Amino acid sequence: MSKNKINLRRVGIFTQQSEQQIYDFLQQWFIPHGIEMSWLEEGFKSKDALDLVISFGGDGTVLAALSLFPQCPVLAVNFGNVGFLTAGDREELADMLKSVLNGNFIISERSVLKCEHAHGVDYAVNEIVIRGATRLIAVELSINDQHIRRVRGDGVIIGTATGSTAYLLAAGSPIVMPELRCMIITGLNEYDFRSRHLVITADSKVRLAVSDQTHEKEIYLSADGKGKVPLEIGNEVLIRESSRKAKLIFMEKNYFFHNLSSRLSWFRSGEK
Repeated sequence: MSKNKINLRRVGIFTQQSEQQIYDFLQQWFIPHGIEMSWLEEGFKSKDALDLVISFGGDGTVLAALSLFPQCPVLAVNFGNVGFLTAGDREELADMLKSVLNGNFIISERSVLKCEHAHGVDYAVNEIVIRGATRLIAVELSINDQHIRRVRGDGVIIGTATGSTAYLLAAGSPIVMPELRCMIITGLNEYDFRSRHLVITADSKVRLAVSDQTHEKEIYLSADGKGKVPLEIGNEVLIRESSRKAKLIFMEKNYFFHNLSSRLSWFRSGEK
């Protein structure tokens, strides 16, 4: 985690809801400081690099922004329902912009997974998922060329510390501080009471192979929920930590615990 002052010259606005009010409000902050603004869409190409992307939406919008602009810090404003990756809610936007312009923020660098498969390469900030459509699948799990076990269930998730508050959380994974470099492996609804979640070092190499014990015909891979990559019996998937880093902007050092308490309603009424 680092504290930085970004030399802001070009800012991109990324939202899946076209709201002119947002753009007009941001112009009031950035134009007087000589900062250019661009309204970003998927497929956006610019000859000039962006210094900052501001995303408006939930965690899905943040993930899309990180995927489209992988080297650029993202300030995420929560317009969604959960927002573990966001720096604050829409009511806090003015305060967040003031902090950014004054350099009062931190940049949290997150691990990104690189996933090589039969159809190419995908990257994920949260998780890689392999699963079937309706029936159980069997996946052979190897770590650093050592076969570990067969995962037999609805599927398997390989996630990052950042992803521990996403799909992994719903699957019963432990919550991990997001700057920790690691990978978390868990089966989905495994047909084996001995199955356990596994946390491994970030420099590990994970290999998943769809076993011939699988009878499901529709098997697919998904990276951060972006579409479905079809897999077949015998296909192998290699997952390792990428050299890429996802960069998220927050206003305070203890943002993670604040978000946990807020999003998971850990504080009861009257507690501080």
